[in-house]
Amino acid sequence: MLLHKLDSDFIKYLINTQVAPGERLPTLSQISADLGISVGKLREQLEVARSLGLVSVKTRTGIQREPFDFAPAVLTSLLFSLGTGEAQFAQFSALRRAIETNMWHEAVVCLTPADKAEMRCLVEEAWRKLRGQPVHIPNGEHRKFHLKTFSHLENPFVQGLLSAYWDAYEASELTRFVNYQYWVDVWTYHERIVDALDANDYNQGLILLTEHFSLLPTVPLV
Repeated sequence: MLLHKLDSDFIKYLINTQVAPGERLPTLSQISADLGISVGKLREQLEVARSLGLVSVKTRTGIQREPFDFAPAVLTSLLFSLGTGEAQFAQFSALRRAIETNMWHEAVVCLTPADKAEMRCLVEEAWRKLRGQPVHIPNGEHRKFHLKTFSHLENPFVQGLLSAYWDAYEASELTRFVNYQYWVDVWTYHERIVDALDANDYNQGLILLTEHFSLLPTVPLV
């Protein structure tokens, strides 16, 4: 693999030395001596790698290689673009809808009875929050419901994009001012989706998923 597109000697080092996830790295002084690069420059590159989730730095364990996760790189760029107004959440939302609808069948056939039971529990917990006094918005359950649906896709890029979507969804505050009926409609659809999954009626589940996408506001309701 040609690495000339990478401008980080530290990241090149991770690749060339085949550092495995969970493995500790030498100190920056040692890496500096190996590569002939100053510790200061390596420290700057280490911070970039840490922001991308490639490594972690802890007091006792030092520098440790982390498993690949596409989400940190996507989320940083995504939040920057939304913050500057150079891109819109609706554009990323459209990408998320395309991923979920096109990969629906591949994902749901892998769901186990335990997965479906967990999704049912998320629906029940959401209803408890919505019907409670006071009402609580089941944002956490919303995220978990969708990510669980696609949790068995063995594609780290898809998983990273979907995970970043839910962080951006929360940051966008699109649903901050929606009325109570919005959440009732959302979780009615989720409950019907679980019913379809339990019946192995995956085509009906996809129809319900697609229909419920139309509930999401496209701009903040202010």
